Amino acid sequence: MPYYIYKVFEFPMKRVEKIEQHDIYKHGADRSKTLRKELALTEQCNVKMIFAENELQAEELLMQYREPAPELGDD
Repeated sequence: MPYYIYKVFEFPMKRVEKIEQHDIYKHGADRSKTLRKELALTEQCNVKMIFAENELQAEELLMQYREPAPELGDD
Protein backbone atom coordinates (compact mmCIF):
# COMPACT_ATOMS: atom_id res chain seq x y z
CA MET A 1 0.00 0.00 0.00
CA PRO A 2 1.32 3.44 -0.86
CA TYR A 3 1.83 6.51 1.29
CA TYR A 4 -0.14 9.51 0.07
CA ILE A 5 0.77 13.12 0.75
CA TYR A 6 -2.05 15.66 0.90
CA LYS A 7 -2.60 19.35 1.52
CA VAL A 8 -5.37 19.71 4.10
CA PHE A 9 -7.26 23.02 4.16
CA GLU A 10 -9.48 23.82 7.15
CA PHE A 11 -10.88 27.20 6.06
CA PRO A 12 -13.44 28.13 4.73
CA MET A 13 -14.35 24.42 4.66
CA LYS A 14 -12.34 21.27 5.12
CA ARG A 15 -10.93 19.92 1.87
CA VAL A 16 -7.94 17.88 0.75
CA GLU A 17 -5.70 18.00 -2.33
CA LYS A 18 -3.40 15.16 -3.25
CA ILE A 19 0.18 16.21 -3.87
CA GLU A 20 1.95 12.91 -4.54
CA GLN A 21 2.39 9.30 -3.42
CA HIS A 22 5.35 7.12 -2.43
CA ASP A 23 5.84 3.39 -2.00
CA ILE A 24 8.58 3.73 0.62
CA TYR A 25 7.89 5.33 4.00
CA LYS A 26 11.23 7.13 4.29
CA HIS A 27 10.82 8.83 0.91
CA GLY A 28 7.30 9.96 1.78
CA ALA A 29 8.27 11.16 5.26
CA ASP A 30 11.25 13.14 3.96
CA ARG A 31 9.17 14.73 1.21
CA SER A 32 6.38 15.59 3.67
CA LYS A 33 8.83 17.39 5.95
CA THR A 34 10.19 19.39 3.02
CA LEU A 35 6.70 20.32 1.82
CA ARG A 36 5.65 21.40 5.32
CA LYS A 37 8.52 23.89 5.40
CA GLU A 38 7.84 25.19 1.88
CA LEU A 39 4.04 25.44 2.05
CA ALA A 40 3.84 26.88 5.57
CA LEU A 41 4.95 30.23 4.23
CA THR A 42 2.84 30.38 1.08
CA GLU A 43 -0.42 28.52 1.75
CA GLN A 44 -2.76 28.23 4.71
CA CYS A 45 -2.75 24.43 4.86
CA ASN A 46 -1.33 21.43 6.67
CA VAL A 47 0.64 18.72 4.90
CA LYS A 48 -0.24 15.19 5.95
CA MET A 49 1.02 11.80 4.90
CA ILE A 50 -1.33 8.82 5.18
CA PHE A 51 -1.00 5.09 4.54
CA ALA A 52 -4.02 3.71 2.66
CA GLU A 53 -5.08 1.13 0.08
CA ASN A 54 -6.13 3.79 -2.44
CA GLU A 55 -6.77 7.52 -2.84
CA LEU A 56 -10.44 7.23 -1.90
CA GLN A 57 -9.65 5.56 1.41
CA ALA A 58 -6.90 8.10 2.13
CA GLU A 59 -9.27 11.03 1.53
CA GLU A 60 -12.00 9.45 3.66
CA LEU A 61 -9.57 8.96 6.54
CA LEU A 62 -8.33 12.54 6.29
CA MET A 63 -11.87 13.95 6.28
CA GLN A 64 -12.93 12.08 9.44
CA TYR A 65 -13.25 14.06 12.65
CA ARG A 66 -11.00 12.69 15.39
CA GLU A 67 -11.39 13.49 19.07
CA PRO A 68 -8.28 15.10 20.54
CA ALA A 69 -6.18 12.76 22.65
CA PRO A 70 -6.80 13.09 26.38
CA GLU A 71 -4.20 15.05 28.25
CA LEU A 72 -2.69 14.17 31.60
CA GLY A 73 -5.17 15.13 34.30
CA ASP A 74 -8.29 14.93 32.10
CA ASP A 75 -10.34 12.55 34.24
